Amino acid sequence: MTGTRRSKPPLVAEKRSRPAPKRRKPAATSRRTSSRPAKPRGVIGTLLWPFKWLLILIWRLFWRGTVVVGAIVGVAVFYYASTLPPIEDLVDGRTRGSVTLLDARGETFAWRGDQFGGMVTADTVSPHLRNAIIATEDKRFYNWYHIGIDFYATAAAMVRNQRLYGNPLRGAGGSSITQQTAKLLCYGRPFDLNAWESETEYEQDCRSTTLWRKIVEATYAMAMETRYTKDEILTIYMNRAYLGAGSRGFEAAAQRYFGISAAEVNAPQAAMMAGLLKAPSSFSPTRNLQTAQDRGATVLRLMREAGYLTAEEEATAQANPATLSAAARQRAGGYFADWVMDSGPNFFTEQTTEDVIIRTTLEPRIQNAAEEALTWVFENKVREGSQAQAAIVVMSADGAVRGMVGGRDLTVAGAFNRATQALRQTGSAFKPFVYGTALELGMSPLDVLVDEPRCWSVPGSGEYCPSNYTNDFAGPMTMVEALQQSRNIPAVALSETVGRENVRTVAENFGIDSDLANGPALALGTSESTLLEMTGAYAGILNGGSAVKPYGLVELRLMGDDAPLLEAAGGIRERVIQEDAARQLTWMMYQVVEGGSGRRAAIDGWEIAGKTGTTNRARDAWFIGFSGDYVAGVWMGYDDNTPLTGVTGSGLPAEIWHETMRRVLDGLPVTPLPMTIPQTQVPQFEGTVTSTGQNGGGLGYSEEQANDIIQDLLIDLITNGG
Repeated sequence: MTGTRRSKPPLVAEKRSRPAPKRRKPAATSRRTSSRPAKPRGVIGTLLWPFKWLLILIWRLFWRGTVVVGAIVGVAVFYYASTLPPIEDLVDGRTRGSVTLLDARGETFAWRGDQFGGMVTADTVSPHLRNAIIATEDKRFYNWYHIGIDFYATAAAMVRNQRLYGNPLRGAGGSSITQQTAKLLCYGRPFDLNAWESETEYEQDCRSTTLWRKIVEATYAMAMETRYTKDEILTIYMNRAYLGAGSRGFEAAAQRYFGISAAEVNAPQAAMMAGLLKAPSSFSPTRNLQTAQDRGATVLRLMREAGYLTAEEEATAQANPATLSAAARQRAGGYFADWVMDSGPNFFTEQTTEDVIIRTTLEPRIQNAAEEALTWVFENKVREGSQAQAAIVVMSADGAVRGMVGGRDLTVAGAFNRATQALRQTGSAFKPFVYGTALELGMSPLDVLVDEPRCWSVPGSGEYCPSNYTNDFAGPMTMVEALQQSRNIPAVALSETVGRENVRTVAENFGIDSDLANGPALALGTSESTLLEMTGAYAGILNGGSAVKPYGLVELRLMGDDAPLLEAAGGIRERVIQEDAARQLTWMMYQVVEGGSGRRAAIDGWEIAGKTGTTNRARDAWFIGFSGDYVAGVWMGYDDNTPLTGVTGSGLPAEIWHETMRRVLDGLPVTPLPMTIPQTQVPQFEGTVTSTGQNGGGLGYSEEQANDIIQDLLIDLITNGG
């Protein structure tokens, strides 16, 4: 079997040959480099190559710092947002109240303090007003990416400021409405008297611009965007923005300028008010209507560009610019309003924290008459460029002031009031008190005085020897003639005869509160007084001899209350001279206007009584007079006491008085003067002694000659005086 078996091959392992070694991967460093040559670095790359690691470090620090700053800002935003109150607590941010002044008819004519017309919202105001604000102040306000900051507008403003002023933070800030609102809220810091001396200082601090303040402003703005809706932010803004003329918020401004609600304004009115946001005082329409209208035209163009107005609507609005209401247009009574504010208690006027309403005695028709008269005379009768000033007061016989002009600038508030604050020598305007004293003591307007050179001894000063304005002497004349011609020596002689202290008492009781001179010059008005005092004293003559206290405040009440807190404290007071004496004095002053120094004040068809006054070297010129209804006083002079050139009380002051009262009395029924014509009698000679010492009472005439002279004077008086 074995032999027959096929022989088997020997047992040999397959492929017993040595395995080939494993191929190793080449090391990274041993890779073959490209045969292409390396790209050479540019000049900039070569220069920056050494700073490569520095730039990498800066970048890593930057994004890490950004994360940290973002976290800090986020915490600050969250903190501010948590402190923000409901918007109802923010709309009225005034630290003081307002005063609304009403005229005698109950119409508003002036405002003082911070006026707040009431809360408005973005939904309740006119759509034109909302659109005008957005188009003017922040056209991207409602965009989804607007987080309280308009980055594009801010960057553009900083570049523009850098180019114009060399300081990116100086000039226009490009602030969004939210940022402006944050500033109006002073970043949540309320007014504190311990931190700021005044509200003005507080507001200036809130508006100050520094880099840190801009960071705080941006953070606070983002917090507001987190806490409030866009409409709520706009609501706060519309209620807190200052819009000139004491108006806080758009409701107050709409009422102030147009006499309507902010919900009723049309496109031109809305544009004018939105234009005030840039510079409330400069663009105020009560200051310069044309400037306000020009600014409004710019806002209308912005509204059209923003898509809020069509081209046709803009053209119509541009052709019909906004105009002021009648009350705002008149701008009447600024000096009067200031005087009334001073006459009330300070805690209800200048320093009030409440909203107060004051009803006054002002008659707009009379106020306008005084303002128009003053303007007309200075435009037509006074040389161009003159710096002379004038003041006017018009009042009723009971002392109720109906109109007041305290200077030539009729649009100011808070200015120096020459009618109430300027103490000036009264000159011959004081003489009626001398003659009133004599009449009260029983003398007659027909008693005779002598106008001749005379001196009076003044202890400590030597002799006082007055002269007349005309530097001549008229001899014997009646009291009425002496007043009619404004003769000085008879007035001094009469004052010394009736008693200087009596004259002083009568003047003081009529309301001349200023210090009166002690010597004989008292009769010639060397003492100082205000125009208001003098006009009030003449009102006492008109009303029959009773003193008056000039007043303008009728009643004061808080807004919303019906019962007044204060009522008029002025009016007729105690009697000074008897009615018959006052009526005779009125007749004497009537002769001054009919045929004496006050002829230029005469008004056709009316009985007018008055007296001129001119002081030494014509530093002051006066005319004060009255009809049967009103008494008016006019003063003219320079603030620095420069003498007037060619002006006396019988000149320009009498003309201003005439122009004022002609307008005041126009259309009124004629009221006669309350006067008594004296009975014809043989006059008694008073008040002087001639140097001859001859008979007839020391006049140097015989009794028969004296009687003839007197009779001639009386005939001439009756013929010319009526």
